[in-house]
Amino acid sequence: MSNPFLKQVFNKDKTFRPKRKFEPGTQRFELHKRAQASLNAGLDLRLAVQLPPGEDLHDWVAVHVVDFFNRVNLIYGTVSDGCTEQSCPVMSGGPKYEYRWQDEREFRKPTALPAPKYMDLLMDWIEVQINNEDLFPTNVGTPFPKNFLPVVKKILSRLFRVFVHVYIHHFDRIAQMGSEAHVNTCYKHFYYFVREFGLIDTKELEPLKEMTARMCH
Repeated sequence: MSNPFLKQVFNKDKTFRPKRKFEPGTQRFELHKRAQASLNAGLDLRLAVQLPPGEDLHDWVAVHVVDFFNRVNLIYGTVSDGCTEQSCPVMSGGPKYEYRWQDEREFRKPTALPAPKYMDLLMDWIEVQINNEDLFPTNVGTPFPKNFLPVVKKILSRLFRVFVHVYIHHFDRIAQMGSEAHVNTCYKHFYYFVREFGLIDTKELEPLKEMTARMCH
């Protein structure tokens, strides 16, 4: 395991939550394998995100949401040593964008928090959503709830904020580890997917607009 990015990933227990996996033999596992095969084959990411003929949109979205959660979680974990309450007292994306946390429990009003605290709450919250059988049913034939896509949009918008923070405040760490290509590919995959299915409001994408125009032309 000579890649410093991978070493960093596997040595950092505190940051990573157990990956949500798909049960072999299930329809969603097969979709996950198909999506991974497209990526591994070097298929154009714009094509790789498109809904395969005959497949259910909700299943396809669910597979990708879980995958993006796992990937973004790992990416943030590799820079988390340098993301402290001292270095990042506010969860932001440069001077123009500040993200406040709100949930249905402790923070009922949008609250400014240090970036590491925001990230912890965010990852915990997403983990609860994707492990909720009522929201992300794992049994084939169990219908998705009516609020599935609205919740997915919220999950993906919040995951995008992790990309914003990492690119703007911690990209030197990614570059130092030689992981730019990996992170950029993850970002492009995420971007093409949310655009393909209209899962993030355009205004949420503003902080990385110029970089995205260069990277995803």
